[in-house]
Amino acid sequence: MTASDAYTYRVASNPVTLQPRGLTVLFSGESQTKPGHRIGPKVVDYYLLHHVLSGRGRFHSGEYDGELTAGSSFLIHPHQLFDYVSDEAEPWRYRWVAFIGADAGELVASAGLGLLSPVVDTGDSPAPADRCRAIFDCFRMRAGAASVEATGHLHLLFADLATGASDRAASPQLRPNSHNEELVQLVIGYLTTQYAEPITIEAMAETLGYNRAYLSRLFKQVVGLSPVTFLTKLRIDHGRRLLRERPELTVEQIASSVGIQDPLYFSKQFRRWHGQSPSMYRSAVGQGAK
Repeated sequence: MTASDAYTYRVASNPVTLQPRGLTVLFSGESQTKPGHRIGPKVVDYYLLHHVLSGRGRFHSGEYDGELTAGSSFLIHPHQLFDYVSDEAEPWRYRWVAFIGADAGELVASAGLGLLSPVVDTGDSPAPADRCRAIFDCFRMRAGAASVEATGHLHLLFADLATGASDRAASPQLRPNSHNEELVQLVIGYLTTQYAEPITIEAMAETLGYNRAYLSRLFKQVVGLSPVTFLTKLRIDHGRRLLRERPELTVEQIASSVGIQDPLYFSKQFRRWHGQSPSMYRSAVGQGAK
């Protein structure tokens, strides 16, 4: 590293008063790290995506542990223990984006960035780095529409990552070609559009023309969740949004609106994913709690 490559750290936060809904970008930044720069082991309560511009380093989260270089993006999931360290000789330079929201999981899944496969390699494509920089710039300029603009760039960023997912190093055994990724995207598309209907994984597999066990195994390897768990979380996340935005609806009506006919099961799953009952969550939101 030369004198012109001074260690840097710059971050810009969303200038809009945050009321996270479907998807909200929290902050974005860029850093030329020091040799041996280490973070963790720790957890965070939001999604945090890093895109490596140059250098090398090692990322560890759950069962993933690997060295990453320029062109790699790695995603830290909420509440998941992680750590990473820059190389001593060639420390990372990277950009990052943090985001939250009920729709964040769906966006993450669209790029195949599950807990078991949290890395995407987009090679020499400049697009992911440019998207991260665009988010940083709109926050730095503090424009009134910065939050909305940042969300748009985030969607485009994940579209870029999804395009590069076929080269992902985290699960090479799934590919000799892109068929597996295309199939997983079909499953995600099916579930995200049909979640409010009385669908089953068996019926979905039959519609797509695949064996249920094969489809479930492949989906979990790529996304990190089984199709059943993904569908349940999708329904609960949409229910959480309705609890915030539709106070006139009862919990039973909301459960039915997201495809769960048993309100007790909805409440049980809501507590599992969010640590409190739907009524407690709605009450907290009504009192202005975060």
